Amino acid sequence: MTLTGATSPPDAHTRTPADPAAVVREWNAIATDTIRTSLGPRPSGQAAIWEGFVSVAVYNAVVGIEGGYALYKWHARGPARASSAAAAATAAHDMLLAYFPASKERLDTAYADSLAALPAGHSRDQGVHYGKRAAARVIELREGDGRFADVPFTASPAPGVWRPTPPAFQPFVDTWLARLRPLLLASPQQFRPGEPPALSSAAYAKDVQELKTMGVKTGSGRSARQTETALFFSGNLVEQVQTAVRDHAARHRLGIAETARLFAAVNASATDAVVTAWDAKLHYATWRPVTAIRLADTDGNPATTADPAWEPLLLTPPHPDYVAGHTTVAAAVARALTGVLRTSHLDLSVPSEVTGTTRFYGSADDFDRDVVDARVWGGVHSRTADVVGCRAGTRLAAWALDHYFQPVAKDGTRPSPPARAARQDSLAGPECGDDTD
Repeated sequence: MTLTGATSPPDAHTRTPADPAAVVREWNAIATDTIRTSLGPRPSGQAAIWEGFVSVAVYNAVVGIEGGYALYKWHARGPARASSAAAAATAAHDMLLAYFPASKERLDTAYADSLAALPAGHSRDQGVHYGKRAAARVIELREGDGRFADVPFTASPAPGVWRPTPPAFQPFVDTWLARLRPLLLASPQQFRPGEPPALSSAAYAKDVQELKTMGVKTGSGRSARQTETALFFSGNLVEQVQTAVRDHAARHRLGIAETARLFAAVNASATDAVVTAWDAKLHYATWRPVTAIRLADTDGNPATTADPAWEPLLLTPPHPDYVAGHTTVAAAVARALTGVLRTSHLDLSVPSEVTGTTRFYGSADDFDRDVVDARVWGGVHSRTADVVGCRAGTRLAAWALDHYFQPVAKDGTRPSPPARAARQDSLAGPECGDDTD
């Protein structure tokens, strides 16, 4: 199955002859626009899947020529004199064309523009050839990966069990994400968290009470800043991340290999974070806050009380509560960034189309905490689902960076495991918003 759509022209001003890394940033923007146009306002983590596919192909196309890092599930190095910029543009173009064929005209135009900005000759031709091989390799790796498979949701409605939510009462969207073969992890279950709190527990009652007060649409206990936080992260998180990473890479003048590596680490980790979150959603199938609060008189917990008219601030996405996709992805992204950049400081400017504002994040903890809080204050996730998702995303990204996208010496060898472990241990674990004011 292929997805269809069209993409708007690239931002040509982002490319300059003296900045070959701009090709990677430009094609990330083209990919994001193509994916957005095809998927529309789909309340799913699916966008992260396509960003991941494109990013690892571009990564292989670039580092296979530039060197410095281990290739992703490939051993075919490119010609040393080939144009890595041409390879990057070609890999991105071919990946997007394979999955979004209806965008062919605009993708071909953008591709022609990218090649026209590079010196013609043998180097460019070699880069084009190698970029095609890089894309073909990833497409081959993804054959039979479970995309769009028929994965039924069979759980019967019962206290604590997910069911479609108002106002649209849509079915569980994109259940196949729970069974998709990950890009980096060994299986979707590799970082599956433990069970959520029992309906009879004090922890569950605490979650429900917080949501009733802080996540309600009107008459909440939220401050104006808290409401703005909920709205800020109510849009497409994957798109917010792409814009922020492009900005970071441009401001810090990262080279083409470093830029390709940053996008690959971030987006491949986000891909597997979506798979991890959907696996937990399908496995545990916990009801959403709007259902839990309206039907609290059926949960058997004396500390909860029903409010049949309760409404969340945000529309509830059509998939279960535990674990939260937003926080799993956000934490994976933050951990990938700090791991690749080898610092706990992010220096990340994140925009929101919903609020029309931009927030600066200097630390992973601040970013993770805001995303956790946002989903609670929006009334769409329990704090437990948010915090556990955040921790799972952090763990999976740390594991991924210990196994992929590692620096290599000139002789092709990797750093010793103790050196990698020491570098990762120096980065503190996330606070994940489990303690708030």
